[in-house]
Amino acid sequence: MWAKSRVAAKGGCRGNFGVAAGLAAPAWVAVALFGSAALADPITAPSPDQAVATAAGAPALPEGALAKASAAQPAATAGVNADATTTPSYTVEAVDKAIGTNPFERLAKYYAAEWGQGAAPTDPNAAPAIRDGWSPPPQTAPPMPFTDWPYGGSTLIGDNRTASVDSPLMVAIQHTAVGQAMNATGIQAYGWIDYGGNLSSSKAKFGNAPAGYDYNPNNIQLDQAVIYLERTPDTVQTDHIDWGFRLSAIYGENYRYTTAYGVASYQLLKHNDFNGYDFPMVYGELWIPNVFEGLMIRVGRFISVPDIEAQLAPNNYMYSHSITYTFDNFTNEGVQTTFAVTKQLMLQVGVVMGTEAAVWNYNKRLPNLYVQEGLGPDPLYPSSSFLKDPGATPSLTLCGRYHSLDDKNDINICADAINHGQWGYNNLQWWGFTAYHTFNKYWHISFETYVEHEDGVPNGLNPLALNIYNNGGTPFSPQFIAFNAPDLAQCKSAAVLRCQTDSIGSVFYLNYSPNALNNVSLRVEYYDDAEGQRTGVPAIYHDIGIGWQHWLSPQVELRPEFTYYTSSRPAFDLATKSDEAVLAGDIIWHF
Repeated sequence: MWAKSRVAAKGGCRGNFGVAAGLAAPAWVAVALFGSAALADPITAPSPDQAVATAAGAPALPEGALAKASAAQPAATAGVNADATTTPSYTVEAVDKAIGTNPFERLAKYYAAEWGQGAAPTDPNAAPAIRDGWSPPPQTAPPMPFTDWPYGGSTLIGDNRTASVDSPLMVAIQHTAVGQAMNATGIQAYGWIDYGGNLSSSKAKFGNAPAGYDYNPNNIQLDQAVIYLERTPDTVQTDHIDWGFRLSAIYGENYRYTTAYGVASYQLLKHNDFNGYDFPMVYGELWIPNVFEGLMIRVGRFISVPDIEAQLAPNNYMYSHSITYTFDNFTNEGVQTTFAVTKQLMLQVGVVMGTEAAVWNYNKRLPNLYVQEGLGPDPLYPSSSFLKDPGATPSLTLCGRYHSLDDKNDINICADAINHGQWGYNNLQWWGFTAYHTFNKYWHISFETYVEHEDGVPNGLNPLALNIYNNGGTPFSPQFIAFNAPDLAQCKSAAVLRCQTDSIGSVFYLNYSPNALNNVSLRVEYYDDAEGQRTGVPAIYHDIGIGWQHWLSPQVELRPEFTYYTSSRPAFDLATKSDEAVLAGDIIWHF
């Protein structure tokens, strides 16, 4: 199942999450969208042609991409596909015979074969996709953006088989020399194209901000075109060391949210290009199964832990992102280890080079133009030079994850990229947790909260600090970064030159899924940017949004939504309005 590999893009640590028994759910939303049948129980497939059984496990035909794709989702899960039924015409063997041998013909016919289905073709002879004695993933994808509760920094442990992504591209080239060579080594190439747009009450260019990703109002855009080349370790087996890697590339508007200072960052920081490219994940992995219940070592550039949301479009419930996520950590470079201490307990320890910071920026210096040009003493940075990015420094990541035996509860507590905390390109000191709870096959909730801060941020309200900044006396002055530099602080007092900036974010998702092809998400959020260093306006933000994820097949997803934002001070439409309404949506087409 494609989501088994993609979910690892973002995630955290697992555990119990208590929920009040009287929690009210917006059932009227489900009824309005799907009719009264939406509340029926149990969930069943609409028909044999609309939903199918999930695969029993790893491929019995390891030489074929189609057989491997069928292994991606376990048979017994709490997800909505669990009650679907198998049809003889929708098996690996039957589909492979029906779609021919020409790669272009196979590509078109495979899309047609999956149309209306809730999963990849099944393989009745497949080996287990879950390690013996481990609980099955709590969700299925479709319709969710993940199968296991998300945690980052590692390929899923205990339920990932090599080359198990359901990729039309890999199926198309399966019988070619290239396809056979890739299948023999477990290497896959796949990706997606994501186009989206919005209608907004804001009118000015870039006026949707600080709402992110669709920050340009009344616009249609290429959000992201993404391709992966990867091999994932087989974490179901425990008899040998295995290896993996991922090379990723992204192009589109969303590059703005993955850019690391020093990695093709000229597009964003020098030219402010609307569309651009990035390489958000470039890493290798080593799986050592006999250290506790397994040890994964990841080295390279990867998505930050933990978080419910992620930069990669298919890893999210909704098209838009919460403000909480928009101003979060995004990527790290370094070493991340993940220990499965037991079936339920996981420990993650990492050493990284700050956040959104290139390794080669470590100890690199820039001239202090304010001092060198004799404009006066610089009390912010007294020397004649300063570090190019004070956040490019060795940092510690530490996470703990607990997952309940019944697979219904999960909590992830993390400290991400912790160092001295000095003002850097995105040197956020992140402390927080994510939690998940499943009520039944229909309903589950996701919750995240964090506090983050930076120290010694120059005060934009202080005339001297502002003058020093404008004349090259800081690492992020306009002489060094023309666009999209880290913001200054709006400290409580204009008399101070610097202050610590703090922000608090909390986001809650309530999810209802009536069948294998649909999910409805209600998002509620609180975000406090006390010094305005994250959003540009010191304000408290709230938003409420509702989104519908409708899958036409495992490869094509539509996500319409509506979100209403408010702020305690004018922050939207270039800081002229205190509220904003946005109708938005996208289409994701996988290949």
